[in-house]
Amino acid sequence: MRPNILYLHSHDTGRWVEPYGYDVPTPRLQQLAEEGILFRQAYCAAPTCSPSRAALLTGTAPHTNGMVGLAHRGARLHDNTWHLAHVLRDTGYATALAGMQHEAEYEERAALGYSELLDDEPVDVADAQEAVAQRAASFLSRAHDRPFFLACGFIATHRTGQGRQWFNDQASPLGDPRYCRPPVPLPDLSDIRQDFADFRAAAARLDGYLGIVLDALAQSGRTQDTLVVCTTDHGPAFPGMKCTLTDHGTGVMLILRGPGGYNGGKVVDALVSHLDVFPTVCELAKVSIPARVQGTSLRPLVTGAALTIRDAVFAEVNYHAAAEPMRTVRTARYRYTRRFTRQAEPVPANCDDSLSKETMQAYGWFDRPLPAEALYDCYFDPGEANNLVGDPAYADILAELRGRLAQWIRDTDDPLLHGRLDPWSGMVVNPPGDPSPQNPTIPAEPILVEP
Repeated sequence: MRPNILYLHSHDTGRWVEPYGYDVPTPRLQQLAEEGILFRQAYCAAPTCSPSRAALLTGTAPHTNGMVGLAHRGARLHDNTWHLAHVLRDTGYATALAGMQHEAEYEERAALGYSELLDDEPVDVADAQEAVAQRAASFLSRAHDRPFFLACGFIATHRTGQGRQWFNDQASPLGDPRYCRPPVPLPDLSDIRQDFADFRAAAARLDGYLGIVLDALAQSGRTQDTLVVCTTDHGPAFPGMKCTLTDHGTGVMLILRGPGGYNGGKVVDALVSHLDVFPTVCELAKVSIPARVQGTSLRPLVTGAALTIRDAVFAEVNYHAAAEPMRTVRTARYRYTRRFTRQAEPVPANCDDSLSKETMQAYGWFDRPLPAEALYDCYFDPGEANNLVGDPAYADILAELRGRLAQWIRDTDDPLLHGRLDPWSGMVVNPPGDPSPQNPTIPAEPILVEP
């Protein structure tokens, strides 16, 4: 019997939740981790929304699948049939979507392969995100005559307020800042404590929504034959996190629970990528893995057949709010990142507006120069603050990782290899020096690689 697949995903959460040891109480995520498999070194393929999700749901890098920017700004997949929902539907699965997705325009989301769109089902709750959870719960409570793939997406922990972009609809603080500490790379300053305290409150709400869905799954009696995949797209929306090719931007929570050995409270320390989720699901669902897939099944790590399945993960940025082409390779110890245009300073529009952004900007964060290349020893420098490109002691490591990244660019036929990445027709972005992603957009222009 093929298992059901329940794909639970959040927005902008990173790893800042309880199962990863942070002071962000999320008891339902903790319970899920204790019942399933927690991957401590999981990374997204892009620290931006649509490219990250498209990579996970196709098993291919963003520049391969076409999602080089944000779907609501005009980016899209080359081929919607690559999407996991499409692949599973074509092999007999019932497919349904509750809540958000970010791989297509809202009106075109059915083209991704979803037979049922649950958002229009009436529910008697005022909280829009709780309504998503209740719709998913209703789907799970039904009788099903074939296996299902249910994607349930929450906007939390995305910033939702206006102006300073708080983490709640009221555009005002919710969290208690007195006894919390912002995570690296943020300084422990009062305004940033308030901002992170509000993130904690948003994470607690997310945890409650996830609990509604997981309780419904348990009540349906399908826990044992349902693989739960719980993750997020990338790091939280703070300076130096989201849209940043560091662990703070690319590190993600990833918890799997279900049949096939995905249980028992095991913790896996091996490097894994979001690209590895697609082949893992296909393998368990007895679906042929397309040759285009660039990921590797997680199963050997779960069964103990292997201690590692990859010695490096890769990630990229092309267009987010503004163009900022970058590529990175992360091994167990080192990270190497290259910028592909001469961007001398940070791109303000690629950092969501927030109290933390205002604070860091006041201290000159946007005036700090950006290196064309960066190399970090993540064992001695987990904050990724000390660039070792000019250190002769690391010259061999630098040469090796330059070569690794160049080889990946060639192997995946990255458009940057040919000196130019074209946006989709109709794509829009913010100008390079725009201070806010909330400002009016302009048509996206091709990215031309600097020699």
